[in-house]
Amino acid sequence: MRPLLAAALLSLPLLAQAAPPQAGGQAPGWYRMKLGSFEVTSLYDGFFRLPVDKLLQTDDPTLVARRLQHHYLGLPLETSVNAFLVHTGEKLVLIDTGHAGQGGEATGRVLAHLKASGYSPEQVDEVYITHFHGDHLNGLVDKDGKPAYPNAVVRADQRESGFWLSDPAQAPQAARGGMANAQRVLKPYLDAGRFKPFDGATELVKGVRAVPAYGHTPGHSIYVVESGADKMVLWGDLMHVAAVQFAHPEVTIAFDSDPKSARPQREGQYKAAAEGGYYVGVTHVSFPGIGKLRADGKGYEWIPVNYPRP
Repeated sequence: MRPLLAAALLSLPLLAQAAPPQAGGQAPGWYRMKLGSFEVTSLYDGFFRLPVDKLLQTDDPTLVARRLQHHYLGLPLETSVNAFLVHTGEKLVLIDTGHAGQGGEATGRVLAHLKASGYSPEQVDEVYITHFHGDHLNGLVDKDGKPAYPNAVVRADQRESGFWLSDPAQAPQAARGGMANAQRVLKPYLDAGRFKPFDGATELVKGVRAVPAYGHTPGHSIYVVESGADKMVLWGDLMHVAAVQFAHPEVTIAFDSDPKSARPQREGQYKAAAEGGYYVGVTHVSFPGIGKLRADGKGYEWIPVNYPRP
C-alpha cells in the first residue's frame, strides 16, 4: 500500500456502531416481603394523571404547588394504583383489585402482575375491598364481565355495599355513575352467592381483620394484617398525595364523600403508625406503596420500605 494512502486511511474516524433502539417498558410490577410467617405482595395496577392542585382542599392557595415543587413533581401528578396480596399460610387474600384498565391504558395490570408474581387468580380465596370506587373495585371482573377471581369470596363493609348497591334513582346525581358501576362489577359475585358483607370491625381470616375508617366513602374500611410481632395496615384511600398529605394531614381531597370524617381518620392512623412503628400499605403512594411513618413536627415523614436484593 502506498504510504500516502495508508496514512489517509488511518486518519479516517472509526465508524461508530449504531445503537440499538430503546427497549422501553418496565419490569413486572410486584414486590414481595415477609411479615412474620405471612407473605405480602404489592401489585402495581398502573397510574392516573391527577390534577391534584384542583382536587386537594386546603385554605393555603400555594401549599400544593410548593409541596410538589419540593418533591420535584409536576402537574398533572402521576399517581400510583396499588393492590396487596396476603398469603397467611392458610388463605390467599387479595385486598383491592385495581381499575382493570377503566382509567385508561396506564391501569389494569393487577392480574398480569399477580400471575408474574407466581400465583394464579384461581388460587385467590378471598378478596377484600376497602371501598367501592372504581380503581379499587373494577378489577373484580375481566373485560367480558366474568369474575376475575372465580373461586374467591368478596367482602366489604355492609355500609359500603348498602350505599352503592341501593337504587341509584334515590341517590344524589353525583353518585349514580359509581353506583351503576359497582352493581355491574359485583353482579356475578352476587348472583353466585359469593359476596358476603361484614359489619364494622371484624376478623375475616386468622391474622387479617377489618377496621372501620368511614369518611372517604360511607363504609370505607382498612385492613390490619398481623403475624407474630409483625403488623401492616392497608389504608385504602385514607390519603392520596404523599408529597402534600404526609406533611399536612389536614388536607382533604374532593373524592371524600365526608371530608370532616375522613380527616380525623387519616390523622389518627398516621399517629398510630408513627407510634407503633409498623408497616402501612397505601394504594396511591408510589409503588410498592409500603413504608413506615415517623412524626416530623406537625406532620409526618414517609419512609419507604427497603428494597433488598435477592
